[in-house]
Amino acid sequence: MKKIILSILLSGFIMTAMAQNNIDTATFGSGCFWCSEAIFERLQGVNEVTPGYAGGTKKNPSYNLVCSGTTNYAEVIQLTYNPEIISYNELLEVFWKTHDPTTLNRQGADVGTQYRSVIFYHNQQQKETAEYYKTELYKAKIWNKPIVTQIEPVTNFYPAEKYHNDYYKNNPGNGYCNFVITPKIEKFEKLFKEKLK
Repeated sequence: MKKIILSILLSGFIMTAMAQNNIDTATFGSGCFWCSEAIFERLQGVNEVTPGYAGGTKKNPSYNLVCSGTTNYAEVIQLTYNPEIISYNELLEVFWKTHDPTTLNRQGADVGTQYRSVIFYHNQQQKETAEYYKTELYKAKIWNKPIVTQIEPVTNFYPAEKYHNDYYKNNPGNGYCNFVITPKIEKFEKLFKEKLK
């Protein structure tokens, strides 16, 4: 029932503006960026997904520095997409359904501010859409706990080191990939099979 309510809420708010040249950008933090990249790159209409860091102030942060949890950077993905194929609304639906937005500064065993749930918006419409959904999902009591997802302007974004790109695809034998990412991918592909490439 909760899944049905969530789908109705996320399809009920229509965005009217289209991006120039049919390309737009979105930035999400939903825990480990290896997981997020592996999910979002499978969606029709998504052109490119880049893992990286956003939300902090130090220039050119490194993975080790961000993992210290002292920089206020979050692990994020920044993606480009064609809004005529997949809307920002649909991307938000994937965002909300593929992580737990009620756990503060953690996803599963990944703990720290770098793993927080956050939407970095690129324009006023993205901000209003994200805030609308967060409010409606809270009112609908989809989860038993309050939503802690932050909604902030994207003030900076630094791509992660190259070895993070396509990490799941390039490291099939990695234990984290097998035990954490693969179950998320399988669940995601069942929920969104009509939206897969």
